[in-house]
Amino acid sequence: MAESDERNTHKVYETDKIGEVQIADEVVAIIAGLAATEVEGVDSMAGNITNELVGKLGMKNLSKGVKIDVTEEHVSVDLSLNIKYGYNIPDVSEKVQDKVKSAIQNMTGLTVLEVNIRIAGVNFADGN
Repeated sequence: MAESDERNTHKVYETDKIGEVQIADEVVAIIAGLAATEVEGVDSMAGNITNELVGKLGMKNLSKGVKIDVTEEHVSVDLSLNIKYGYNIPDVSEKVQDKVKSAIQNMTGLTVLEVNIRIAGVNFADGN
């Protein structure tokens, strides 16, 4: 696993007979971003200026708008979202928090301490 030595990874499972499972921080961020965009009312993830530049340079960035802090077996998530016009922001935010928390916990076994939401914009475009 020479490649994983360069990235932040966290051991989530270890057994003497088989081996260990490590999850990179970027994987947790991707899980969070995908779960958030599945919630009705969320238009897209909003990235910071660095993420926007990376996107324009053609590099794939599936964790755009997601900041993850993993310590031992605990995760804190900060999400930056663009929401669709006409949706109740507190309701959508609560659904995003629940969905992101359950997705990370179900897929990784890590305990999610908090999911913070920042609404960065509202999309007024009519999709019809």
